[in-house]
Amino acid sequence: MPSIFTRIVNREIPAHILREDDDFLAFLDVRPIRAGHSLVIPKQEIDDVFDLPDSLLAGFLVFARPVAHAIRRVSGAERVGVAVIGVEVPHAHIHLVPIDDIGDLDFRKAQEADDADLAAMAERIRAALGS
Repeated sequence: MPSIFTRIVNREIPAHILREDDDFLAFLDVRPIRAGHSLVIPKQEIDDVFDLPDSLLAGFLVFARPVAHAIRRVSGAERVGVAVIGVEVPHAHIHLVPIDDIGDLDFRKAQEADDADLAAMAERIRAALGS
């Protein structure tokens, strides 16, 4: 059975997509820690980020970098934290979370977001990406 992320890649379920290329997809997390919290995934369904082939692993952060810069500009955060957790969904992914200090990267603070708020944030991030 395809992961929820594969279903997003295949456009079977909606997502607020921020950036996409042949290998990767970035979209807003529906349960953000803070507004702008996003996920970056390889389109290929591989369970563990450290099982990605070298070609995908090497491109993962390169693809994520402009998304992180856009999130930082739009959110006003001091930094964008990166987390590789890997237990929530059996599909390699990284979290990009706007933070001002280490305590902000607390997944217990995640809450369901309003779809209108997500749509507005996605529009602002895409504009900052120049898309």
